[in-house]
Amino acid sequence: MPTSHGQAMTTTTLSSRECNQDASKAKRAARNGPVFITDHGQPAHVLLPIEAYRRITGTGASIVELLAFDGDVDDDEFDRAVDEARSRGLSAQA
Repeated sequence: MPTSHGQAMTTTTLSSRECNQDASKAKRAARNGPVFITDHGQPAHVLLPIEAYRRITGTGASIVELLAFDGDVDDDEFDRAVDEARSRGLSAQA
């Protein structure tokens, strides 16, 4: 299944012990697809980037998160965050 960046998505499975011993490996793997974390050989948790979580849950980043973000920001996501902030009575103006 392709990601929003056109790359093929991979699925990784790690035991809880592996995840605890090498959290960086788990985070790197999550960039390419979900990481299933097992307890006693059974899937127990899923690690995925916050952007994927937000797509799944339909929630957007807050304006504070977008302003603090140091990477590329999708214009639509930014616009949604501004609209949400305004609907909560927050101003995007200084």
